[in-house]
Amino acid sequence: MSQADVLMTPEYWAAACAHLSKKDRVMKRIIPQFGDVCLVSRGDAFVTLARSIVGQQISVKAAQSVWNKFAALNKKITPAGVLKLKIDDMRAAGLSARKVEYLVDLALNFHGKNVSVKEWQHMDDEAIIAELIAIRGIGRWTAEMFLIFHLMRPNILPLDDVGLINGISKNYFSGEPVSRSDAREVAQAWQPYSTVATWYIWRSLDPLPVEY
Repeated sequence: MSQADVLMTPEYWAAACAHLSKKDRVMKRIIPQFGDVCLVSRGDAFVTLARSIVGQQISVKAAQSVWNKFAALNKKITPAGVLKLKIDDMRAAGLSARKVEYLVDLALNFHGKNVSVKEWQHMDDEAIIAELIAIRGIGRWTAEMFLIFHLMRPNILPLDDVGLINGISKNYFSGEPVSRSDAREVAQAWQPYSTVATWYIWRSLDPLPVEY
């Protein structure tokens, strides 16, 4: 198993689950349903961002299928490797022209060291989001997914995420439509572990964990 394939889990997970179960009746019901499964990080910043670009606006299943075809084009997904790929081959893997542009741009930013990868561990959430959204194809949602799935920051609340909003609607409002302010109000009880609560809300809709 290569270093990039080693899956890491957050140290705070057990403490977060205990805190959420105490503070929130819905979390108290959902958390025990999923046993020891928890958030994992693959530990590779470039791969995490590339996967989230591939997954934009398509289902989890479709994203995995496209990713598998894209990953098969190269032994290892690296910025230099992506820059060597032919555009036609990337399109044949199921990527739209726009996503090909975004992946190439991402590779150029990493290859040219335009992003502070080594400093991210010491930067706050909003500073990292600001740096990432300057890259084409990365909006706030993708940056927040990166903070969750790569840096495993404990208190990210991705209000642009459809799954989170749908899950809050289903679990807290009996399926009634939910506004961002409704979601933010529910999430007050989740502080300082909004990431963990979000992950369990996603699980309540789809028991299969998403990984980026």
